[in-house]
Amino acid sequence: MLVTFKSKAAGEVTMYQEHARRLLDLLHKDVSRGVITAAETGPALAILEKEVAGSRLHPSTGELEHDVHVHHGENGDDAGHEPAATVTFAARAYPLMEMLRAASQGNNDILWGV
Repeated sequence: MLVTFKSKAAGEVTMYQEHARRLLDLLHKDVSRGVITAAETGPALAILEKEVAGSRLHPSTGELEHDVHVHHGENGDDAGHEPAATVTFAARAYPLMEMLRAASQGNNDILWGV
């Protein structure tokens, strides 16, 4: 399932629900429907920036292990697949963080699930 973030300050940002959930859990928001008010955009951005900085210090290996398991058999053969590549937390968070910056500057809310 997809989650689409909307704001008058920026174009829509769409991401898979599982990725949006990780971001929204940090902000104590429900993934199915919600709002980040204009007043909340600055603190929300600070929370995500802190998490991005931490994720760069301690990259997650869980996603990489999952990709390797999916693309490679139990015996380790690669079945002709490209090497597994991961999308970092920072890369996933970037579009929403840019929307938060624009919403903060324009004093706009961010909505999803509506």
